[in-house]
Amino acid sequence: MITVSGLTKRYGQRVAVDDVTFTIGKGEICGFLGPNGAGKTTTMRMITGYLSPSEGTINVFGHDVAEEPLEAKRRIGYLPESTPLYGDMRVGEYLAFVGRIKGYKGARLAAEVDRVMEATRIADRSRSLIKTLSKGYRQRVGIAQALVGDPDVLILDEPTIGLDPRQIGDVRGLIRELAGRHTIILSSHILPEVQAVCDTVLIMNRGKLIAADTPANLARRFAEGGEVTVTLAVDAETAAPIRTADGVADARLIGADDRSSVWGLTPTGDDFTPLRKGIVRLAAQRDWELIGLTHGSASLEEVYLSVITREESSS
Repeated sequence: MITVSGLTKRYGQRVAVDDVTFTIGKGEICGFLGPNGAGKTTTMRMITGYLSPSEGTINVFGHDVAEEPLEAKRRIGYLPESTPLYGDMRVGEYLAFVGRIKGYKGARLAAEVDRVMEATRIADRSRSLIKTLSKGYRQRVGIAQALVGDPDVLILDEPTIGLDPRQIGDVRGLIRELAGRHTIILSSHILPEVQAVCDTVLIMNRGKLIAADTPANLARRFAEGGEVTVTLAVDAETAAPIRTADGVADARLIGADDRSSVWGLTPTGDDFTPLRKGIVRLAAQRDWELIGLTHGSASLEEVYLSVITREESSS
């Protein structure tokens, strides 16, 4: 588990990360979203111990990054946005080099290099010079170096940047395979990718954490113009009091006949729960048969644009 509390990073008068708090559970894939300059990379660098926070604490699987830096770092594998590879080294040589830095020797080192190459499916490239590899294979080598030492946490900063669609699919599949065994923090500007692979999403803007939840919950909470569709086994005139139900800001009649009516309802806030409860309560009080109560959800891209726009307009 990763626990971040009150994390702040200042550069002189500029606040890059502002009082950020969140928890990521063991085995989760967490997507980190935000525009350029939002503080995502700075936050990830503080989690790895590469940067020291101005304030706040970071705990990685029971180890405080400030008080036990070596123990915390042993539990983290990191792939920066600019993959740190040496083009004139062969793949196997490079991974062995990383392994030696992490304390592996002899047969144990050879076994670990074999393990990470198999995990990332690059064993057939072990003798290839890194500079001769495609961008997709270089990203796999970067992920392999992060896997050396079997860390509890993988932090991947833009792992699919610059890849073509097929390569993106390959890396996305690899990340799914690594989930469960590792807790993964994934930063990406490709929102469908985050929606496809992540269990939870953190959205940052201007150094602040402005949303944190599952993609599905965020879609329900922040979809602008979202409606609940309610189908009742009563005609429109009888169902008219639905306009005054708890949690309903607006109601429009979608369709009706003499035995049923369908309504589109807008909630009073971002949360649809009060509206759903209000409709169920009203239907029970008036003895209406409630045939259906559904609502759509926004894409993660729509959620992202919604929360960023709201945060900026309120500041």
